[in-house]
Amino acid sequence: MAHKIKVGIVGGTGYTGAELIRLLSHHPNVKIDVLTSRSEGGKKVSDIFANFYPTSELVFSEPNDDKLASCDVVFFATPHGVAMNSAKKLLDNNTKIIDLAADFRLQNLDDFSKWYGLLHTCPEVLGQAVYGLPEINRDKIKSANVIGNPGCYPTTAILGLNPVIKMQNQQNTQLIGKHIVIDAKSGVSGAGRNAKTGLLFSELSDNFSAYGVAGHRHQPEIEQGIFDILSAKFPQHIRFVPHLVPMIRGMFSTIHLTLSKEGAAIDWQSVFASVYQDEPFIDVLPNGWLPDTRSVRASNRLKIAICQNNAQETLTVLVVQDNLVKGAAGQAIQNMNLLFGLSETLGLQNIAVMP
Repeated sequence: MAHKIKVGIVGGTGYTGAELIRLLSHHPNVKIDVLTSRSEGGKKVSDIFANFYPTSELVFSEPNDDKLASCDVVFFATPHGVAMNSAKKLLDNNTKIIDLAADFRLQNLDDFSKWYGLLHTCPEVLGQAVYGLPEINRDKIKSANVIGNPGCYPTTAILGLNPVIKMQNQQNTQLIGKHIVIDAKSGVSGAGRNAKTGLLFSELSDNFSAYGVAGHRHQPEIEQGIFDILSAKFPQHIRFVPHLVPMIRGMFSTIHLTLSKEGAAIDWQSVFASVYQDEPFIDVLPNGWLPDTRSVRASNRLKIAICQNNAQETLTVLVVQDNLVKGAAGQAIQNMNLLFGLSETLGLQNIAVMP
């Protein structure tokens, strides 16, 4: 490919922005053409993130939609509500959009307003946006102009439930109970880079806490994934509880399901292995293996383990990913590769960092 994709990144000073820079800097078909920051305009990337010194000469500039409109694709690694205000200008100039915030995830405007406290400024663009989960929406992503990059928790939940919902739909029989419990844990980088009392070392270290127990903004996104994207035929009630753990990066979601008589008759290990056998970034672990977060650190891989206990009529699905890569920047680049007809794995084949 002679022509390199001209990329713009809006919001390059957060953790997901930094991951986009890190991963795209080594992508053979990409040139980072515009990199913006409202707070750090004029500074080198290496002035903010020492890991880029001395290899990167990239400089942050003030946000400018005219400059961004000269790019082939723009990534928004910004707070919610930023991408939708630039979307029309970029689309009018044939610039594709990949938003890592929530502006183009939820199709229900009432849900968006309720959970994000914002009125959507371009619902007509939202209507054409594609939910950027490649393992589910690959064909739609290839022809999209606007991608709503999934949230980190919903990525683990939807991919963890996909084989179950798919099999249930195929058999047209309720294989699991109505209630689905998703017990999820994330490293502190998922809370962003801003200073907050609860994220201070003395508050977070040697501590483990739940949050959003009464309701979390990723709940409607998970429900949308199950009912609208996976097209679940049977009613399911989702109980989602996230937790913050004292590690920098990583995510572990444990999904608890009860099995019906028909569900217990199925070999779920084989089902998961079959559904994901051709997926380049999903690893269904051998029976008896259990995942851990360091096995995916700094990689775009998502690992799944299955524990089926027919005596107790339970199925437990364990899912791990790096919240900043497969849960954010890596998945966004996976989407970009699909948008431009590239190999889906290009620039994302690095092995997880151990220990």
